[in-house]
Amino acid sequence: MNAHTAPTPRTALVTTAVALAALTTLLAHTIGHGGYFSDPVGLFGWYAACWVLFTLALLALRRVPARRVAWLIAAGAVAVTLTGLMGPPRTSTDSYRYAWDGLVQSAGISPYDHAPQDPALDRLRDPWLFPTGAACTGPDLAPLPPTDGTRHCTRINRPAVHTIYPPVAEAYFLAIDQLSPTGARHKPLQIGAALISLGVTGALLLILRRRGDDLRKAAYWAWCPAVPVEAVNNAHVDVLGVLLAVAGLGLVASRALTRRAAGGVLIGAAIATKLMPAVVLPGALSGVRRVRDAAAVLLPATAFVVLAYLPYLLLSHGSVFGYLGGYVEEEGYDNASSGSRYSLLRLVLPDTWAFPVLVAIVAGVSLYVMWRGDPRRPWSGALLVTGWSFVLLTPGYSWYVLLLIALVALDGRWEWLGIALAGAAVYVLGPAFGHQPTPSNLAYGAAAALVLVMSRVRRGAATRALDRPAAAARQGAPRH
Repeated sequence: MNAHTAPTPRTALVTTAVALAALTTLLAHTIGHGGYFSDPVGLFGWYAACWVLFTLALLALRRVPARRVAWLIAAGAVAVTLTGLMGPPRTSTDSYRYAWDGLVQSAGISPYDHAPQDPALDRLRDPWLFPTGAACTGPDLAPLPPTDGTRHCTRINRPAVHTIYPPVAEAYFLAIDQLSPTGARHKPLQIGAALISLGVTGALLLILRRRGDDLRKAAYWAWCPAVPVEAVNNAHVDVLGVLLAVAGLGLVASRALTRRAAGGVLIGAAIATKLMPAVVLPGALSGVRRVRDAAAVLLPATAFVVLAYLPYLLLSHGSVFGYLGGYVEEEGYDNASSGSRYSLLRLVLPDTWAFPVLVAIVAGVSLYVMWRGDPRRPWSGALLVTGWSFVLLTPGYSWYVLLLIALVALDGRWEWLGIALAGAAVYVLGPAFGHQPTPSNLAYGAAAALVLVMSRVRRGAATRALDRPAAAARQGAPRH
């Protein structure tokens, strides 16, 4: 493209703004559409269209002058995030458990001691979380044992089992309940998640600016359709773990032991929010050669997790791990004989080999990151471990990838976002295909192929960049 046809800065700015406006409009329609139970194919079609507009907005942003990027990303983040508030949770009922756990704690009861349907907590039930009679209609309501001939149900999924959420998440649920006005229902959790999502955008911009990096990378999180859908509308607590993990990795990138220790504390807090952020630990130890540098991260992280669990351990009569073991078994993580777990590995391996092979591969990637990773860019190694863990696990829940999206925004390797779209395809289309492994194989297979192709392209570009100075030196050398 020559100087006469290249877009002007003003044109690039207007194009980006138009793409963002279209993205925001379509996101609002998608969230209002619902359709997870009635029209999963149509819902995913709208969601995929949002990803197309997201891609167009990112491409237009590349031409926007650097001085205008920060405020444009922030403004777009606000607009995109607010779409998640335009209706009740559409594709997940997890936030209803959050609301219940907060309510139980406000009553002075450990959330780990009773399942929601336990009669000991009958006095805490309200018509919103526990409808009765004719209100018990809809596929998102779980039936409860009838009493006095009256039909009872709840919006809470798995009402017969104890909670599995770690202590920082439970403390967050309690804080939301304490700050919520009576009858607020799902809105406080969504608003809290929206604020945290914007906080992630702010943290990304701050880290990138301090490093002199391209602020445009923050748009991978700020404008991603998964954020308003999963973090805000469904109010998944994963977003709190993302904020803590991002802030922790930003501090771990420092050479100062005190800042690394503070980063370790934040990573420990992320783990004590949803457990999954533990996958960033190999990245946090990238290139570590001295024991004290590793200990500066690992000891504070471990200490925080232990201390966070301690109050609940002392106040609870039951296990503070709740239904965690049952959840692992229920979701098939310990048995690869059915469903879509480890679907790519099961294409080429016997089912019984899938889990040990996954462990071996992830362990190998983790060791590579810890030995060869760049300590100044711990998120790069964290992205590598997290991304390949998802490719091999092929999880069926689309909100798990929120952490991966934030790591992409720090690192800039956009190709890993394909895994986020694959997770959404598997989750949303799962009911339409009977939760068979075929959609998982296609979606995650395509995402893995994109990563492999782009990795090869990047290596080739890096090799050519290294060869140019040598070629130039040979051309400029005097001939004899």
